[in-house]
Amino acid sequence: MEALRVVSASPQADAAATVELFGSFMLGGDEFALPALSIREVVNFPERMTSVPLAPSYLEGMFTLRGSVIPVVNLGRLFDPAAPAAQASNKIAIIDYLEAQVGLLVHATGEILRVRPEQRSRLRYAEGSTQGVVAGTILLEEGRRLVQVLDIERLVRIENVPQVQSMRASGAETRRQLRVVGERRHAISFRAAGARFAMEMKAIQEIIRVPELAESILASPLCRGRIQFRGMQVPVVDFAALAGGQPAQASAEQRILVAHIGEATLGFLVDEVESILHFTSDEVLAIPLLSKERSAMFAGCVARAGEEDVILLDHEGIFSRSEMGQMDLGHRQLYPAQGGASTAAGQRAGRQVYLSFRVGELFALELKQVREIIDHAGDISHPPGMPDYLCGVLNLRQQLISLVDLRRLYGMAAGEGAGKVLVIERDEGRYGLVVDAVADIVTVGDGKRFAAPSLVKVSATAQGLSAESNEVVELPQTDGSTHSTCLLDLERVMKRILHVA
Repeated sequence: MEALRVVSASPQADAAATVELFGSFMLGGDEFALPALSIREVVNFPERMTSVPLAPSYLEGMFTLRGSVIPVVNLGRLFDPAAPAAQASNKIAIIDYLEAQVGLLVHATGEILRVRPEQRSRLRYAEGSTQGVVAGTILLEEGRRLVQVLDIERLVRIENVPQVQSMRASGAETRRQLRVVGERRHAISFRAAGARFAMEMKAIQEIIRVPELAESILASPLCRGRIQFRGMQVPVVDFAALAGGQPAQASAEQRILVAHIGEATLGFLVDEVESILHFTSDEVLAIPLLSKERSAMFAGCVARAGEEDVILLDHEGIFSRSEMGQMDLGHRQLYPAQGGASTAAGQRAGRQVYLSFRVGELFALELKQVREIIDHAGDISHPPGMPDYLCGVLNLRQQLISLVDLRRLYGMAAGEGAGKVLVIERDEGRYGLVVDAVADIVTVGDGKRFAAPSLVKVSATAQGLSAESNEVVELPQTDGSTHSTCLLDLERVMKRILHVA
């Protein structure tokens, strides 16, 4: 906690048993106080503040502090929605009450006050009143100084804070379920409504480019229309609108995540598909402050040092059973399937998700072969005596990754820019393949995957990266055409790396 000047509320000494300790702080021209024991610490405004979807106006966002997600309440906006937003010069007082931690945005810290009973007065408000967070006042300096006392219990029970209460109710069991050490999970991260989200791969059937959406009788602010998907008519949900942001604007980066939730198939329109996210259950931090609206859709937050926080979705909680039934069953009844369900089921088994990237030319890998996609930056060391094609060792979350420059490994000219790193995992360790850029993540049917033509095999030199491919895959392009892309045999690439080493 920041150093606070201790003052006495009155020149007369009183019995210690009758004196209460309060910590004060300033907000605009007003002075407030909280019981000193409830103030865990006061911290500077964080460098990164993650916005919370569907949050009330007085919730500035959330940040992580020593393994906990702290929601930040702008007390000024709790009283007046038109009050100014947070500034970097503000402080955050962390209050801790009955296992719930909340950050209060303050302009400056004050003092530790020793208050006698006769210096306090208590206020009462009608049930549900916002101003009910002020419990009373403290009169100091013969009435010339008025300090408003906040009600700590009401602060963690304000409207739209259901998960603070549920955390207290569920206690250790919730934390135990969120921290099952060692359980590895996989998700696709994407952007929408100005935030970064992730949905577990077990729910995602495909990632597709955005076709022209057909009109739907069941269209709404959330449902933008429908697409034909494997003979079915699938409703397309605007995820930005779902998360409380502005509707998505058309762009070349937009994608539709086709997800299978229960018996329903839904498409989620997102601004951009970013990467794959590998994590363990013990990395998922509870989000203790959300809107009542659709709070079940948020499974937690994956927060890592030096990286942007990712809001993890619980795909089964995004919609209620009735909402899913209305959209999914409603579209199936209004727009009958073409080719039958059996045909769609048969097509489902013959599709793969591919990651395309550039190393001069366009190449592809099956997405499941890549553990993670990261920037070519961070804590990179350069031990002496490394082979020329190794451009460093990266410390990624306490894991050492050997960075392999594919251009150098295959005798190509140096590229421009920092590039991206595809992290792959083998029994002998982890490797980062440095590529020029990541192009796309798309799902393609097995019918678009072929053996490489003999002409390609003959023309590929022993030093060329194309030589490490026996297959090509037809990948869709933004203009609607397809591109025959070499599908790398990752095992052959690894053998070359280890052989040269």
